[in-house]
Amino acid sequence: MEISIVTFALLALVVVMTPGPTVLLALSNGSRYGLVSAGYGIAGAALSDGVLIAAAGLGLGAILATSAVLFTVVKMIGVGYLMWLGVQMLRSSGELGSFPAHSSRQISGVSGCRLTLFRKSFLVAVTNPKGYLFFTAFLPQFLDPSEPLLAQYALLALVFIAVDVATMAAYAGLGAKAMQFLSHRGARWIDRTCGGLLITLGCALAFVRRSNE
Repeated sequence: MEISIVTFALLALVVVMTPGPTVLLALSNGSRYGLVSAGYGIAGAALSDGVLIAAAGLGLGAILATSAVLFTVVKMIGVGYLMWLGVQMLRSSGELGSFPAHSSRQISGVSGCRLTLFRKSFLVAVTNPKGYLFFTAFLPQFLDPSEPLLAQYALLALVFIAVDVATMAAYAGLGAKAMQFLSHRGARWIDRTCGGLLITLGCALAFVRRSNE
């Protein structure tokens, strides 16, 4: 089991290191708001990992794989959300954000902004049917049918979330480090690059089909 967990962790690292929507958001959030505030987006992505793994364990991934209507509905929601995020980032002014902690009015605005970062990263993952299908196909390879499945799913979820959080923190830290040397124009180009990539990912998602089609 220990070897399987190590193998799972290494494969998870390969998967999450490949720039995807949540990683791009982490990079952009880090460059605009700093590592601490980007952590709220990372937390949203981590929660989405738990939701996706739980859904896979409950069989939702298998349902998506067999139901063309449900798969298409979830896919188009994901496409629309990725496109919307991409357009918003393309339109970004490149303003470098900060979260001061002084007046109550400022604190209220900060909470709303951090909630937005959390929500964006969470929704961008849970509206992507590829995540459900991936975990449905990936996780069973590391399960022992003779052992309690709930505990095994929980362990795999913890490992994957830990790897994902560490990777996204590294990307956010890279963005935060770059922020120290960026002008507004430089920050704007980071947002536009990430926005363009999100739109590209949305277009690619639109052409994704179920494995049995």
